[in-house]
This record gives sequence, C-alpha cells and structure tokens, in this order.
Amino acid sequence: MSHIRVEDIAFVRFSAPDLEAMATFVRAFGLECDSPAQARLYARGWGPSPFLHATELGDPGFRALGLRAVNLDDLVHLADTTGRPLEDFDAPGGGKVVRLTDPDGYLIEVVAGQSPIPSSAVQVEEPRNDARNKSRLRRPVRLKPGPSHIQRIGHCVLGVSDFRRSETWYKSHFGFLTSDEVEMAPGAAMGAFLRCDRGAAPSDHHTLALMQLPAGPGFAHAAFEVADFDDLMLGHTHLAETGRYTHVRGVGRHILGSQIFDYWQDPWGHEVEHWTDGDLFTADDAPNVASLVDLVGAQWGKPIFAS
Repeated sequence: MSHIRVEDIAFVRFSAPDLEAMATFVRAFGLECDSPAQARLYARGWGPSPFLHATELGDPGFRALGLRAVNLDDLVHLADTTGRPLEDFDAPGGGKVVRLTDPDGYLIEVVAGQSPIPSSAVQVEEPRNDARNKSRLRRPVRLKPGPSHIQRIGHCVLGVSDFRRSETWYKSHFGFLTSDEVEMAPGAAMGAFLRCDRGAAPSDHHTLALMQLPAGPGFAHAAFEVADFDDLMLGHTHLAETGRYTHVRGVGRHILGSQIFDYWQDPWGHEVEHWTDGDLFTADDAPNVASLVDLVGAQWGKPIFAS
C-alpha cells in the first residue's frame, strides 16, 4: 500500500541566472508569464493550473518536481505518515505542500488545495478532412503563426542511480503504476514509465519516468501537452524562426506512450518537450515489458538518439 495516490504532475521548478531570459524562452515555448517578481518566475499554460513551470534566481539547475495530491486530506495523511511538515504553499494558487526528498536527492513537492485560474480560450480549429471523413467543406484552413498553446504539463523524466530503489520509493509514497518497464537485456531492467493510479479514470501513459543511465542521476526532460498536432508544428516553426534556441529531436511519434514529440532546450540546456496525442490507460491495464529499441526508437521521424 502506498501512502497516497497522486492524481497528476503539477509543475517543474528550475533555477537560472537570468529570469528575463527564461521568461522570453517560456513565452516562445508556449507558456504565459508575468515579469519576474521577488527573484522568482512562474509560467502558466492555457488550462486551469496556476503555474506549470517555475524558475528561481541562481545557478542553472533543476530544483524540484511538483506532484498533485487528490485532496487536502490525502496531503495531511502524507505528512503524518512521512513525518514531514504540512506547510502553506507560497506560490500562485496557494494551497498546502509537503516536501520530500527521494533517494537521489530530488526535491518532491506534493501540493493540494491550489486555487485554479480561469482557462484561457484557445480557438478551436475547423474539422480536418482525411480519407474517410470529409467534414470541412468550403472552408480553408488558416492557422495563425505563433507559439504553441500549452494546455498542461504531462510528465517528467529523471535519471536515477538505482532504478529498483527509486521505483520502490515512488510507488510506496505515491501509488504509481508501471506502464512499460524498459530492459537493457532480458531480465535486466534499466527503468520504467510510471502512471498515476486513478482507478477507472484514464491516466497518461506516464507521469514520471525513471531511468538508470550511464551518466547517473540528473534531470532528463519535462513534457508539456499542446492543443493538437497543428499547434505543435506552429510552435516548432515559431521556435525555429527565433534562431535563438536549440532543437534537440523531433518531430516524430514515440513508440512508448505513442505521443507525437518535439524537444527543445532552454537557454541553460534544460530539455523540454511539446507533445500531443498520447496513450491513456486505467488501473485495469497490465504493465508491459519493453526493450531499449522501443525506448530510443520512433514510429516515424528520427529515432531519439539519431544524429
């Protein structure tokens, strides 16, 4: 039994020496933010979450992963069972937070009771025509250039020093379920894609991925869901046309999780992903065993580690 079952990822938090430069990047990436205040920058999407991406002033680095508890009662239970304090959350949306440290020293901030913000309206595009359905009649497609419209944060991938140790910690604290366990060779697991246990309600293929890599522990990437495929491609074009940011990989469709992906780096090398059209599973869906080829390959587009 786990302490609680979290219902989703809430945010990722970084530090950087230039908050205005980070603000410029996250706006180009498709997030909304105000000018930095009190040495902190908070960026929100087009959905109800009060923020999805935070940056504090300091040396470049990954600072924390935020997870969302179902309710305040669960957060109180987590505090009681772990011996960690229940604190006021001094961030947009308020609420409460319990802060834990995982086996590799990552700070995990579990939040509940945040006040949502009104969702921003994203223009619904016209229906699309394909070989079977022709519902867009006598109307051309006309897309407005600009950044993607990020709806929410979807997952985070972390490098760990001991996969089994980390897997046990995250499952025992937060109730994660395995979607795909990745093996370097038969019987030799190197990591897994873990999803939230929402019972009969669907959950993303992965909210957290843990990978034991040769480079050791470290932040790998965080992924943000955009409105649709057109929106992803508009964002790709917008970021490329700035000429300021590094494109890492994509556009392609993953094997594990199935989502269409596009990866970029912020000015300090933190990797962030646009994605759309990912898999959804419930607690009734059994875990799968996957290979390294499945992990690094793509159904179309370049493989993950292609040059």
